[in-house]
Amino acid sequence: MPFPGFDLTGRTAIVLGGTSGIGRALVDGLVAAGADVAASSRRQAEVDSTALAIERRGKRSLRIAADVSDRASLVALREAAVEAFGKIDILVNCAGRTQRRPTLEVDDAEWQGILDVNLTGTLRACQVFGAHMLERGYGRIVNIASLASFVGLYEVAAYAASKGGVAALTRALAVEWGSRGVLVNAIAPGVFRTPLNQSLLDGTERGHEFRLRTPLAR
Repeated sequence: MPFPGFDLTGRTAIVLGGTSGIGRALVDGLVAAGADVAASSRRQAEVDSTALAIERRGKRSLRIAADVSDRASLVALREAAVEAFGKIDILVNCAGRTQRRPTLEVDDAEWQGILDVNLTGTLRACQVFGAHMLERGYGRIVNIASLASFVGLYEVAAYAASKGGVAALTRALAVEWGSRGVLVNAIAPGVFRTPLNQSLLDGTERGHEFRLRTPLAR
């Protein structure tokens, strides 16, 4: 067991946004700890390749694409997971998008699009999968917040607002659902180079500043 004292054998997890970046790394960690994992995103090819990688490590998975902007797709994923696994113990909400732009140039469509994925998408997933967990009296939900939930970052107003909302939503659900066996927490990762943010970090002054503040430039 690569994580002593952290054994998820017999547990099942859904990771939304789990086919790339931080989400994929979390999938790998859950599998290493012994969980069966359904990693989902909008892109079927990435879902298929991630499921194959999970199965090659001896764990069960699913090949179902889902979009956090589409409640029906989340319901379909939940029902398929319950049928295949019998239950859902863990939900990780890692789907997200961002865009760096001066705030005066952010139009309504961009603002709403980012909030719909990052904040409202997190709510939708918590509702859809949380209903199953509350019915069972057991569940663990991990939402992905951000440094931007707590620290002002430059020219990412929509992203910052959405992730601030994720932190607040997490606190509200933790209070509402904790006594019913469903624990809701959030992780605010530091800066990682992923396909989502590489254009903001590679060869830019912003990326250089982040590396200067990061121990060992990792």
